[in-house]
Amino acid sequence: MTGLSLLIPIALGLGLLGLAAFFWALRDGQFDDSEGAAARILIEDE
Repeated sequence: MTGLSLLIPIALGLGLLGLAAFFWALRDGQFDDSEGAAARILIEDE
């Protein structure tokens, strides 16, 4: 039982850390150009 009292807060903390990292990346503009990379692979540069 003492293992659960240690692991549950650690798991919740890591989950909140991941959620905060996702919202930080979303606010920073990491997901703005979703079509650009897909179209960029089709363009041939010479």
